[in-house]
Amino acid sequence: MSIEHPSFGRIDDDRVIIFDTTLRDGEQSPGFSMNLDEKLRMAKALEELGVDVIEAGFPVASPGDFESVQRIAETVKETIVCGLARSGGKRDIEAAGEAIAPAKRRRIHNFISTSPLHMKYKLRMEPETVLDLIASGNQAARQFTDDVQWSAEDGSRTEPDFLCRCVEVAIKNGANTINIPDTVGFATPDELQAIFAMLRERVPGAENVVFSTHNHNDLGLAVANTAAALAGGARQIECTINGIGERAGNAALEEIVMAIRTRHDKLAFKNNIETPRLLSVSRMLANITSFDVQPNKAIVGRNAFAHESGIHQDGILKNAATYEIMTPESVGWTKTSLVLGKHSGRAAFRDKLKALGYDLDDVTVQQAFERFKILADQKKTVFDDDIRALVDDETRDHERIKFVSLELVSGSKHPAQATLELNVDGEVRQAQVTGNGPVDAAFRAIQEIFPHDATLALFSVAAVTEGTDAQARTTVRLEENGKLVDGQGADADTVVSAVRAYVHALNKLLVKRTRAEPEALSA
Repeated sequence: MSIEHPSFGRIDDDRVIIFDTTLRDGEQSPGFSMNLDEKLRMAKALEELGVDVIEAGFPVASPGDFESVQRIAETVKETIVCGLARSGGKRDIEAAGEAIAPAKRRRIHNFISTSPLHMKYKLRMEPETVLDLIASGNQAARQFTDDVQWSAEDGSRTEPDFLCRCVEVAIKNGANTINIPDTVGFATPDELQAIFAMLRERVPGAENVVFSTHNHNDLGLAVANTAAALAGGARQIECTINGIGERAGNAALEEIVMAIRTRHDKLAFKNNIETPRLLSVSRMLANITSFDVQPNKAIVGRNAFAHESGIHQDGILKNAATYEIMTPESVGWTKTSLVLGKHSGRAAFRDKLKALGYDLDDVTVQQAFERFKILADQKKTVFDDDIRALVDDETRDHERIKFVSLELVSGSKHPAQATLELNVDGEVRQAQVTGNGPVDAAFRAIQEIFPHDATLALFSVAAVTEGTDAQARTTVRLEENGKLVDGQGADADTVVSAVRAYVHALNKLLVKRTRAEPEALSA
């Protein structure tokens, strides 16, 4: 069995389309907003990863969201660029159509709530009105592109008969992809499978469209529900890198893709994802958003291929398959732990960056190499994670404020003193401040150099690798007028890493001041 699709041509029944919504649903998660440059970096990385569709944003939400979708549409070469719109909003659909217009391949994704709860309390609409808006929304979207997707928001809690009517109307009025989201993460795998099987059996024209699944992780079932939806007939997976998204997040792209690859006996599907790129894209997103992946995260967590138990270690040494169901290399990890030392040259450093998944320009490589040499003098052993932390910190766009230098005088007899230099808008400024400890003194110096009203909401320090000479990775959370931003910094000196994290957070806060917040919506 196969389906003819305007963007893909013939789609065989074992083909799964990967629809990534990191830049839309993922970015709506509190604290995960990205600026334009960061979104463009992520879009390029997603295309290189092999995703089929990038949902680039919700264009009508704000001028900033419109611009980011439009710039992504101009930048992406082959991947479909999708804009979100509400079915009942003519302005929504026009904005989406205009924003995606530069893309070589483009899609409009329009949606409306269909559950009794949402229709009564959120929309305050009768079912017949919802059906009318489904029809008009898809018709309007077809004026801009032949590739139209329609979603039933809160579809998993929609009455089956009404859901069938909605899908039938959507198909008749031009939708060629039908998405049934588990918007609040309420469904169980057997329920999701049954919903898709029912729609394919009961709805006229269902055999001519691609069914899509979009699952939230409120009960920790997003990936399991996604796999079940495939068994029920869905052939598009909506997911995000690292599983980010509203509330508890979405189905994680890396998890469902590797589940398909590893358990092909149960999930006999194919996709275009270049799995060795998964780790580098995961780390790029963590760096951009300043939210580290938890150590025990499947596939991309630092403990995913780590073995401490003596029994496990014995098994791994005899045969890795005893405790590893996939190879580290298949998702981008490398077995090499000791990477480079103080005698290593620039060429070896560049080769290592390439092996770790980085593709940097000459200037950035040189800047990172200079920091690496300093680190190598301070540490006996430089590990892959040290290199990643160093490079991620160096390649981050620090915007208006950049760290220059920090000198500290600290001890038990006198107040700590920090002499800090920052580059602000191209001008190097200095402050010498005392405080209750070296971190307090350094943060007070930042306040003196760049006065601001933000308050410190979180300060956290973790070691990148083991040992007393480990690099410190610091997270700083600032709050200003209800807005929260997280910044990260890495350095062999804990206080320097703290200053770098504070400066990163402050730059993100400055971006928030000048950028309208997108309206929070969830499919």
